[in-house]
Amino acid sequence: MTDVNSSRPSTPRMTVPAASGAPHGGAADEPTPEAVQLIELLFFAYRDFTGDADAILAEYGYGRAHHRVLHFITRYPGLRVADLLLILNITKQSLARVLRQLVEGGLVVQSAGDTDRRERRLHVTPAGRALMRRLVNAQARRIRRATGLSGSGADAAIRRFLTAMIEPETREMVSTLLDLPKLSKDLNGELQP
Repeated sequence: MTDVNSSRPSTPRMTVPAASGAPHGGAADEPTPEAVQLIELLFFAYRDFTGDADAILAEYGYGRAHHRVLHFITRYPGLRVADLLLILNITKQSLARVLRQLVEGGLVVQSAGDTDRRERRLHVTPAGRALMRRLVNAQARRIRRATGLSGSGADAAIRRFLTAMIEPETREMVSTLLDLPKLSKDLNGELQP
């Protein structure tokens, strides 16, 4: 399901050629070496951030798709399937398989909507909540450690950076969903906290 190797080497042993200043041919519109380094840092940070959860999910035979679905159902009890599709930006077919496995695993239940019985509302079970707590705790430890090492003001700077990484047309939805300060108001210029 994923291309993850959960075994982490104790001491990295690799020989890599020196990175060139122009990673893809040296054209004037090429990214700066600093931008390429940030890309690489994001790769490594994402690998380790998701690796914490991957190890827990592997105990259940689940992957990252299950984690994302379980996360948003836990955060927003009674979330409609239609809204989850929008949040995750995936197809019904992709969600159906993952959701079926979570329901069969006893982690999620579906119910009909109060006003529209055709609506499917999603809730986590106590077992789903317990798994989600383990996942959040593992990843929160990494975030606390990283922000603690990043100095004062890091949390706000990281939020601005991550929000700026989101496509402009999606920022408002994400800010509303996460109840963030409206960082996406000025989409044409600097993001304002």
